[in-house]
Amino acid sequence: MPNHEATEDASELLFAGLRCREYSRLDAGRAIYLDYTGAGLYPQSLITRHSQVLAAQVFGNPHSGSPTSLRSTALLERCRQRVLTFFDASPDEYAVIFTANASQALKLVGESYPFGDGDRLLLTFDNHNSVLGIREFARTAGVAAEYIPILPPDMRVVEPALLRALDTPGGTHRLFAYPAQSNFSGVQHPLEWIERAQAQGWDVLLDAAAFVPTNRLDLRRWRPAYVVMSFYKMFGYPTGVGALLARHSALRRLRRPWFAGGTITVASVQADRHYLAPGGTGFEDGTVNFLALPAVEFGLEFLESIGIDAIHQHVRSLTAPLLDALLNLHHDNGRRVVALYGPANLERRGGTLAFNFVDPRGDDVEPGLVERLAGADGISLRTGCFCNPGAGEVSLGLSKPELEACFLQMPQRMSYDDFRRCIVGKGTGAVRVSLGLASNMADVHAMVAFARRFVNVDCRTLAGDV
Repeated sequence: MPNHEATEDASELLFAGLRCREYSRLDAGRAIYLDYTGAGLYPQSLITRHSQVLAAQVFGNPHSGSPTSLRSTALLERCRQRVLTFFDASPDEYAVIFTANASQALKLVGESYPFGDGDRLLLTFDNHNSVLGIREFARTAGVAAEYIPILPPDMRVVEPALLRALDTPGGTHRLFAYPAQSNFSGVQHPLEWIERAQAQGWDVLLDAAAFVPTNRLDLRRWRPAYVVMSFYKMFGYPTGVGALLARHSALRRLRRPWFAGGTITVASVQADRHYLAPGGTGFEDGTVNFLALPAVEFGLEFLESIGIDAIHQHVRSLTAPLLDALLNLHHDNGRRVVALYGPANLERRGGTLAFNFVDPRGDDVEPGLVERLAGADGISLRTGCFCNPGAGEVSLGLSKPELEACFLQMPQRMSYDDFRRCIVGKGTGAVRVSLGLASNMADVHAMVAFARRFVNVDCRTLAGDV
């Protein structure tokens, strides 16, 4: 019989050691970092290894045949293979296209997807703005986006509605895009949808940016057409490097609307023609951030040395007590202090929690005020709608007529302050805390202690505490 207690003790020692060796700056600076969905934290060894490589070797632009260029090209191809290996993807099936971030990877798909008359774009309400933006490319081609709703309080997709939409015939080209994990609520949407959609002829675009830092994505088991991610979400550094992983068959269906340096084999001014480079090369605009790629390789090796499953269990072991503690806070009148947007347990959820503090009268504490109070205590968390308007609208109870009325009032341009004034009487956002690789129980205790400040406190009296 396995000794679960011994295993848990070993895991605690492993992550305590990592915190001490790789993230000592947290405790040295008395920083409580709870925004891992916004950005991961880099380990010290990653910075050290990267700087040593840059200091010891000379790298040139890979678009050449010089010795320094060939060295960069070798590094680039080695990093591609490392990415494929990390996600257990076959190079015979997937191409790795390096981008500036997940958003640029999504733009590559959106601008190149061959939308036409009768085609379809299917989106869940729970999607990042960078995914929702694909609808503008579809709209230009005469294709209106279809949306599948999510329901509070768990913020899960209405699955029967999704399955009906997937099973409805129509369109030569059909694109279905959704997040493996919500960047708003931490909900993990089923990867089984990939096979169901593909069986009905859909191309599936999986936003994996919030999922892959703490969860295993096996691309031999799950084989979406397109996967996007940002590496700084996984291990904190480097920023400015992401990837589009695309199946070769799906990549061939894309039609690029322009070309750039590095994407062509031949281009002519006088002949007014160009030939796009084959495969993923035709999508890597300009010069890839080749000096950052050693850090990507080292970052993936760092995660592998710990084990993504161990990271997953570590984050779950901290999420459970944080959830329980927050949900067990009550005012003297019995009202809960925290209104949670997302699952109240660990079932199909990650370490991202979205909520609002509620005072004894039932009024939300203004999220911006919460952020300022947290900052005064050295706590880094996030407030707003986190670039996920669909989840934000549902969690705050904003209706379609209310939102349409706001846009009709200001058809040309609307600032966020204008929007807040328009929806007066409704919430303007949420508080988000997210746990990650370097989190520990002391961070959880600090957040719970901060939350207790809101027990039995009228939100109208809090402004004077800042």
